[in-house]
Amino acid sequence: MKRIAFILTTCVFITQAYGQENSKNNLDTRVNILFGLNQIALGGFNIEGNFFHNHLAFDYSHGVNLNLSSEMLGGAYQQQELQAKLPWTTGFGVGYRFNHWLNLRVEPKWHRYEISYASAELNNANVVNYTTFTLGLGLYANWQPFRKSTSFIKGIMIAPSIRYWPNVASSLENNAYTYESLSTGKTETIEALNVGFGNTPWVFNISVGYSFPVK
Repeated sequence: MKRIAFILTTCVFITQAYGQENSKNNLDTRVNILFGLNQIALGGFNIEGNFFHNHLAFDYSHGVNLNLSSEMLGGAYQQQELQAKLPWTTGFGVGYRFNHWLNLRVEPKWHRYEISYASAELNNANVVNYTTFTLGLGLYANWQPFRKSTSFIKGIMIAPSIRYWPNVASSLENNAYTYESLSTGKTETIEALNVGFGNTPWVFNISVGYSFPVK
């Protein structure tokens, strides 16, 4: 509940800030199309679309086929020799653009997990599938290294980001699953995964793409 209260407070701040700044110090209107490098490193793909108007920031993103090994998951998943695949992860964000290169967004996201044995001897058999819902914040920088150019390279964009996406709910009962493990030969329990680095809510990424001005 404290996390949700914090997110809602941030929403109020963004709404008030946008209302105060909407009539002054206006920024340009832009559309960005970006592709995440982390998702490519995980064997998958992610596309993100941004719309910026004055101080308003809006985005939608969709990722597919992300693969997480036992070593990357750590904890109980590694001990039980389990791996995870995310066939899709999707959601949107609404936030506040402080200036042309920095913005903060509130982001509801949905993530689908397919958990299976990491061992080929067990034919990578499926263990359980579930969906999580996260609600968090993302701080994004939009850097155009050729911003002063007069050619088409002006729109090339690099967007590093840091996000805090804690789990709010999952399709697992009590956010956990108990099963008879073929790997350990015991009754084991796993909890719903966090979507971030090392099974935490923290997500770090760099995206690349192109920024288009809207007249």
